[in-house]
Amino acid sequence: MFNGAHVVIYSTDAEADRAFMRDVLGLANVDVGGGWLIFALPPAEAAFHPHGSSQAHELYLMCDDVLKTKEELLAAGVDSTEPMDEGWGILSSFQLPGGGSVGYYQPRHERP
Repeated sequence: MFNGAHVVIYSTDAEADRAFMRDVLGLANVDVGGGWLIFALPPAEAAFHPHGSSQAHELYLMCDDVLKTKEELLAAGVDSTEPMDEGWGILSSFQLPGGGSVGYYQPRHERP
């Protein structure tokens, strides 16, 4: 039925965040006009968590080794939080230039 998903990340500085995703994270992209970049993402999965009132969505990137990823980000000049063992995985996050936060984790759960 569907052949992909499109994630929207709201930002107070979209240009800086686009440059970060392109130059620091090295994500492949296309310019759809006027510098508006659309980025390729790694394979994804979706989960639905119960919440009484929130309609917000979150983005987490997944990695094989959270400590190695933290080191790679640091080498690119990006600081991230101290990894925390959450049981289901080891979680960290980094700040985007526009002020948003992106989580990343090393999952322990089975992947679809």
